[in-house]
Amino acid sequence: MSERDASSVPAGADDAGAPDAPDQSAADWRSRRREAADAHEAALRARRQAESARARELIARFVADARDRGVAPEPLHAQGYGGRGRYRTPLEGWYLRRDRTVAVGTDGGFYVLTVPPSLAARLRGVRPEPQDPPLVIGAGGKDGESLDLPVALARALGDDAT
Repeated sequence: MSERDASSVPAGADDAGAPDAPDQSAADWRSRRREAADAHEAALRARRQAESARARELIARFVADARDRGVAPEPLHAQGYGGRGRYRTPLEGWYLRRDRTVAVGTDGGFYVLTVPPSLAARLRGVRPEPQDPPLVIGAGGKDGESLDLPVALARALGDDAT
């Protein structure tokens, strides 16, 4: 093929006249990336579910141990974001953090006890919903703010003086 003939061949076509597939190649790449991201998300979700299942076992054992040892639960209160205000809850249980923002209820639920400040909540109280418990409380937070769940549970039982 001469230079003149080569310049007349449309871009994206090979010598046989069949178009190359840059759009198809990009679509395949996007599809593979999407599949990889979906697989990664599914693995992360499975890991979190396994972590929560393990944490639930630890919490159930803690509640049984607390009752056996006579470690009395106390009324749980929520705090407004930033530590502003104190809100009644219908819950009883044991605080896991010294700042009283995380607790285990007598029902075995894991509660994060921070709520948006509101006058209505101050008057009526709040009803926190149980959440999936993590094995590390405050993971990803500032240095010194994360706490392993087994350590927090031991403290609540009085087994750890720190």
